[in-house]
Amino acid sequence: MRLSVIGCGYLGAVHAACMAELGHDVVGIDVDPTKVAALNLAQPTLYEPGLVEILQRNLTNGRLRFTTDFAAAADAQVHFLGVGTPQKRGEQAADLSYVYAAVDSLAPYVAPGALIAGKSTVPVGTAASVEARLKQVQPEAMLAWNPEFLREGVAVSDTISPDRIVYGLPAGPDGEKARALLDQVYSQALSAGTPLVATDFATAELVKVAANAFLATKISFINAMSEVAAATGADVTKLADAIGYDERIGRKFLNAGAGFGGGCLPKDIRAFRARAEELGLGDTLTFLKEVESINLRQRVRISELVVEALDGHLMGHRVAVLGLAFKPESDDVRDSPALDVAVRLHGLGADVVCADPKAIANAAALHPQLSYTEEVTDAIDGAEVLVLLTEWKQYRELDPALAATKVRGRIVIDGRNVLDPEAWRRAGWRYYGVGRN
Repeated sequence: MRLSVIGCGYLGAVHAACMAELGHDVVGIDVDPTKVAALNLAQPTLYEPGLVEILQRNLTNGRLRFTTDFAAAADAQVHFLGVGTPQKRGEQAADLSYVYAAVDSLAPYVAPGALIAGKSTVPVGTAASVEARLKQVQPEAMLAWNPEFLREGVAVSDTISPDRIVYGLPAGPDGEKARALLDQVYSQALSAGTPLVATDFATAELVKVAANAFLATKISFINAMSEVAAATGADVTKLADAIGYDERIGRKFLNAGAGFGGGCLPKDIRAFRARAEELGLGDTLTFLKEVESINLRQRVRISELVVEALDGHLMGHRVAVLGLAFKPESDDVRDSPALDVAVRLHGLGADVVCADPKAIANAAALHPQLSYTEEVTDAIDGAEVLVLLTEWKQYRELDPALAATKVRGRIVIDGRNVLDPEAWRRAGWRYYGVGRN
């Protein structure tokens, strides 16, 4: 099929590349000429495993191209809307200005019978207003809402082989036509048995924010339990294992640690609460305020563990922070717990050296006051405390005996509970975990 993807940031660039990989003819459109030029050279401004290779392959075979010209979308049968919905400055609510601007710029080039499929995460009720806006310019065009469920680090496989597909469809004949077009787009996944939920606009919009709110709640729950475990001498990892065997609960996302971050969960749960307030349902989602509070408190707790390990004095002590991205296999430092803790420790007077294999450039742009290195051996050289904050494989598999030969002090703070405490203790380290006795 002939597709366009409007907005070529993280979501749009991945979606455009993967749609071309599936055999579609795709044009990606973005208002940023620098970003477009880089993408046409297969040089995305973000790190995502496998993305560069897919870009190279499909730019070379001619199935994929990027431009700033909205007219290039004129012959597309389906237009995917993948622009950002950041948090409004000084508010909790989502900023929809990019969504509306994209629709206004695209609408004159949408052919009768063509479909705009929104992928951006938006407050419930947005799709209805977008449809009204579209119909004013092109009455015969259609709108659907097709939320994304990408996980940074595995976004390519999540797009090509999704675990579910959701269509938010308009009522009447337009809904049937829109579904038929989307079925063509996703024919490979659907033929492989991927579950499909076809519903209305409002439900499709709620699916993504509800999923993010649930995941955030689950993470904050186990972090709250880690506080109780720390106060009572219990082990939160064993607790999580035990309750995780209950199929109603499940073990995934029950890992206590520094908490969640990134460009989705934090701003999405804030926007969800803001939308609930607008709907007169503020009390309904009050619990999400405590979810966020627990999450932010974890960053303070990790910092306090470092202070405790150094007997209350950080001034002049060398601390190696392992990890800056909010999760492994990503260079995203937006609302990153790891970067937040590093900045806190620096502010408390520690000599902080930060390591990360991919996120240093993004971190340094925000916090040039920190010291950075890509090499873990450089970071730990002469350090008195190691603080693991992003569970990159090379940090999880760090040899405690070898690390002991590089440092001045054998103290390790496991901010993700991914190290083997006994192995580190046998190598002479004082091990501190999150909610572990």
